[in-house]
Amino acid sequence: MTAESVLERLARISARIAATGRNPDEVAIVAVTKGFAVDTCREAVAAGLHMLGENRVQEALPKMEAVTAAQWHLIGHLQTNKVKQVAGRFALIQSVDSARLAEAIARHAPGQAVLVEVNIAREAQKSGVAPDGALELIATVSSLLDLQGLMGMGPSQGDPAPAFSELRQLHDEAEQRVGKGLPILSMGMSGDFDAALAAGSTMLRLGQALFGPRAT
Repeated sequence: MTAESVLERLARISARIAATGRNPDEVAIVAVTKGFAVDTCREAVAAGLHMLGENRVQEALPKMEAVTAAQWHLIGHLQTNKVKQVAGRFALIQSVDSARLAEAIARHAPGQAVLVEVNIAREAQKSGVAPDGALELIATVSSLLDLQGLMGMGPSQGDPAPAFSELRQLHDEAEQRVGKGLPILSMGMSGDFDAALAAGSTMLRLGQALFGPRAT
């Protein structure tokens, strides 16, 4: 893969964003490098994608050491016993899903920027706080950390639009609950980002749409 091929894919994605009526300059893209080599991370940065996302701590750390020009996001589930390894090292932890995890992060990096992950798909295999407990957790996280917004994943099957609309509504309610603006609504992946944009996503998490199929 070359940087030019990433640029071509990025251009198509930007056109799709514009086709939804959104301004591509106002939608952040996190390039999900899970399963891709360090060279791909460097190619993404060379193409202007400076936010890179990883799901697993053990895969992320060596890439972070090799590619220091990127702003790294942790987008996968974080176990409390790994907080000490990562707190303060990621620009954004997108997957805070419990008060216990928030408290652990706060002990090591009280200024850490985070998102609360909500299981809007209501699928057991997905992480995230249940929607009916989200506002309570949001208030707790906001009191402990630098809460920037919410994150969620669409359902594995079926129309993702209702789930994304629900997360948008929770986001608006959360701003009222915590009494401040929450600039990030992270929803939409390679297979469903059009629906996420229509619901108001401000941040997409894209892997295969940018890099093609994963080898792993």
